[in-house]
Amino acid sequence: MNVSVYSRDAIEEIIKIGEFPENTAVISYYDTAERHFDGEYVPVDFSGVCSSDDIFYIELDDYDLEFIIRKGGTYESFFSDADALAEFIYKAYKNGKDIICQCEYGQSRSAGTAAAIMEHFYHSGIDIFSDYRYYPNQVVYHKVFDALRNLKAHSE
Repeated sequence: MNVSVYSRDAIEEIIKIGEFPENTAVISYYDTAERHFDGEYVPVDFSGVCSSDDIFYIELDDYDLEFIIRKGGTYESFFSDADALAEFIYKAYKNGKDIICQCEYGQSRSAGTAAAIMEHFYHSGIDIFSDYRYYPNQVVYHKVFDALRNLKAHSE
């Protein structure tokens, strides 16, 4: 399974020119409404390039743990979709699909997710952390990695 990271602009360009890769599942992060006041912001539309079963949309802002706590949240309460995402990732893995992780800038949430997937399946998550193009969100990384590990433990 190949795992790649894309920004909104990059993935929309690939879709536009008709070069979206076949046999690919997508994890697409989009910002909450409170971050976009213009009312025109919508998630990336993947409907023309893959089936709805192969797309996992996640409405989640790019926050670090310190900010989450300052806003009154906790590690446990942040990213409630992590367990469902782990199931989606395992389904893609079992079906032999590649995975695209996409967020607005292709640097933080998507990179954290890609690193967790790579670490869980191939012990190579450090490749994302050591790549200067990325700034993996630590909370997203740990939530996804923990969810993948817990899913594996409960299925064995």
